[in-house]
Amino acid sequence: MYLDLSFPIKGGHVPADHSYLLYAALSHIVRDFHDGHTGVRFSPVTGTKGERGLLDVQPWSRLRVRLPADRITAALSLSGQNIQLGKTHAIQLGTPTIAALVPAPTLGAKVVTFKHSTEPDQFLRQARVRLDELGIAGEPSVPLVEEGPHAGEPRRRIVRIKNQSIVGFALLVTGLSAEESLRLQEEGLGGRCRIGCGFFLPVRPRA
Repeated sequence: MYLDLSFPIKGGHVPADHSYLLYAALSHIVRDFHDGHTGVRFSPVTGTKGERGLLDVQPWSRLRVRLPADRITAALSLSGQNIQLGKTHAIQLGTPTIAALVPAPTLGAKVVTFKHSTEPDQFLRQARVRLDELGIAGEPSVPLVEEGPHAGEPRRRIVRIKNQSIVGFALLVTGLSAEESLRLQEEGLGGRCRIGCGFFLPVRPRA
């Protein structure tokens, strides 16, 4: 059984591309983040777009940690911790809420990466292959940018790890059964899942 720990956050702003910085900081406190066999993963901090290259932390901002139930004790040690993100940014974590994963027919991930998949068509072909390997029949698609100068284009993401820039895309998977939905949330998809990629959450239909 997997659980989600949702930590409230205090802070001004953080780098918009903070996944690797967050991974390094969390791994320093909880070694389970560094061990790829523990199943402990996180989703990047939520917030609103700030000045160029920054994400503004809001009262509703959260750090979500997903992990097997038997790993929960170690992750609870993050409560109250100050997390340094690089040299100039930091956040403080509050006491988390704990919830079981909830199945949903549509899941979305902010960023998914596959090797040699820097174009939308390549990416979707690889997503189909990986979903088939997991026994998931849902339909993958790349959401489009809704506004701004890139409106209508596939939602491309860049993940920076030290001096390396990795191209990924946002991903929606629709038409999931309850079993498939839980499996995809538990397993994730693609590479670099330990630094926040391939982290799926339920997507609510628009009214």
